[in-house]
Amino acid sequence: MIRTAPTRAELLRARRLLERVRQGADLLRKKREALVRTLVPLARPVAEERRAIAETAASAYAAELDAVALHGEGAVAASGWPARSVELDLAIERVWGVVIPTVDVPPVFDRDLAARATAPPATGGALFEAANRFEALASRLVGAVAREAHVRALGGALARTSRQLHTLEQRVAPELAERIASVAHALSERDREDQTRLRKLRGRRAR
Repeated sequence: MIRTAPTRAELLRARRLLERVRQGADLLRKKREALVRTLVPLARPVAEERRAIAETAASAYAAELDAVALHGEGAVAASGWPARSVELDLAIERVWGVVIPTVDVPPVFDRDLAARATAPPATGGALFEAANRFEALASRLVGAVAREAHVRALGGALARTSRQLHTLEQRVAPELAERIASVAHALSERDREDQTRLRKLRGRRAR
């Protein structure tokens, strides 16, 4: 903080600023509470979804190893054709000014042999099972994108809000309060000195 002359104008300015700091701290405290209330119910489902993704991925890669062992790497690679593009419709939500992306309608990944353009006689059961498991993994990953983005955005906003509130409460407000006390003390001392000089002048005039 910039140290200025201890004047009444400076005292009023510091008091007004301290009041605004306290109001800002109250708003940040309410924002933090709202973010916590929004974030807590999302944390457990996201953690459970991560475990489900890990289990789905493990089963998908195990099925792929079985398919490679039975049909070879070339047949497994060929089963991934034809390639296809996946489009996502994203929407934006705002929670206390925090921008959160969401997926409106998740795409459908599950396909049958006809949709994959593979003939049933040429496709072994292991290849079909591996493809099914990887499509299930893709569905879980896309479904988790919005929830992960939601939690990360809220978590980042919560951390920033907590830092801002800590700065106002632990640094700015105490410095302003100290400045107000210092200016008030200086003004009080000046008033006493003025009163003392005034009494001395009156005494001289009386003599």
